[in-house]
Parts: sequence; structure tokens; C-alpha cells
Amino acid sequence: MKSDSLRLRRIQRMAHEIMDEMHFNKEQRETEKLNLIIDNLSRAVGDLTDPSGNYSLDYLEEKVKSAYSLLFKNKKIKTYY
Repeated sequence: MKSDSLRLRRIQRMAHEIMDEMHFNKEQRETEKLNLIIDNLSRAVGDLTDPSGNYSLDYLEEKVKSAYSLLFKNKKIKTYY
């Protein structure tokens, strides 16, 4: 089973790749697609910033993966261990 720190590092890497792609790629994207990407990321951040400190790593991973796959289409997500 993957450790939580490795999973969080993977989620962080995907989020950084999303930010880089959004800032450096100047191609026009569909507004609907961008809204879905932002929605997934904001839900992940909202869950992570729960004041009680309770968050679901599975939920974070699911939302960031969804945003990543929407942005990069069918690009396979690499796993580093």
C-alpha cells in the first residue's frame, strides 16, 4: 500500500503540472472545460482546508486526477515511487 506522504507528493506534482500548463500554454480552451478543472481543484482544496483537519486522501486524489485528465486529455498519469 502506498504511504500517505507518497500519495500527497503525487497529488502535489499533478497540481503543479496543472498550474504550469495553465500558465505557460497559451492555447485557447473551452470555458466549460476550464470550469470543470477549476471546480475539481477548488473542491480538493476545500476538503484539504477543513478546519477540523479531517480530509479524505482518496477524495483529494480523485479530484486532482479528474482536473489533470481534463486538462491533459488522455495523457497517462505517471507514478513515481
